[in-house]
Amino acid sequence: MTYQEILASARTCIGAYCKACPVCDGRACGNKIPGPGAKGIGDTAVRNFQGWQAVRVNLDTLLPNADLDTGFDLFGKHFRYPFFAGPVGGVQIHYSDKYSDITYNDEMVRACAEAGIAAFTGDGINEQVMAGAVAAVERAGGLGVPTIKPWNLETVFRKLDAVKRSGAFACAMDVDAAGLPILKGMQPPAGRKSVEELAEIVKEAGIPFVVKGIMTVKGAEKAVQAGAAGIVVSNHGGRVLDQCPATAEVLPEIADAVGGKVKIFVDGGLRSGTDVFKALAMGADAVLICRPFVTALYGGGEEGVKTYVEKIGQELADTMMMCGADSLTDIRRDMVRL
Repeated sequence: MTYQEILASARTCIGAYCKACPVCDGRACGNKIPGPGAKGIGDTAVRNFQGWQAVRVNLDTLLPNADLDTGFDLFGKHFRYPFFAGPVGGVQIHYSDKYSDITYNDEMVRACAEAGIAAFTGDGINEQVMAGAVAAVERAGGLGVPTIKPWNLETVFRKLDAVKRSGAFACAMDVDAAGLPILKGMQPPAGRKSVEELAEIVKEAGIPFVVKGIMTVKGAEKAVQAGAAGIVVSNHGGRVLDQCPATAEVLPEIADAVGGKVKIFVDGGLRSGTDVFKALAMGADAVLICRPFVTALYGGGEEGVKTYVEKIGQELADTMMMCGADSLTDIRRDMVRL
């Protein structure tokens, strides 16, 4: 199955909002919520994509030939590539009923684990969503990162118990989900977290904890203060706050401030292995990709996900070869033009 075949198949079943575009740049879905669109006028998702396209890579092939190594170590696990599937929730609302959140997480976790990477799983108001996610992670031998919404502490702690029983190698919280319109006024309540509350959550987790939704140096430093093992530079794909900077704009300054203190992930508009290379050169340790993984699963099931992983992985390897990086540790900031 080719990637073009996956896209064509997805267009027959992905619903009325997502168009399974050849390049997922945020334009067609605009500000449509429900749907994969962005908040407000919908431009943050578009600028996320454009931010990475504004970065150029520096070609250099005057080097000895060598075998390429795209392998990545994270929290005691080894992965084939430094990118992961991002968490998705509400697939029946935003896409179509071909998948529920439970079946989506189940197939995505399994396919990613078999492809040599891992999936961050989504959360939901329905308790069965997290139950299904952690069950999928457990079946995959712990190769998944359950991602909990910023509910009240009682609810978070209850979900953390399930995460720990699954054997997950890490867990996460998308703290920026406090701005999702669909969570406003819902029960259990969700909202912002103080540094002290976040520290309680990190301690309760007992496994490496990743804080998703960091867009400033100050936010990154607060996550470090709370004991996070990783952060995701993310504006939630533009879905929680209009007029945010693009993630590519803020990544270098955040990496300069906390690089080496925590693992740094970034998401938002990365759409190729070349974009993954750019992110690593700008200070990220790894990348999350979200919307295109949805298209891959809807269009080709587990085979579609594996095909997409190979596509991005081979693009990354090709860019490394053409820019003079034999391994991920060789990728430097002077290999890109900002």
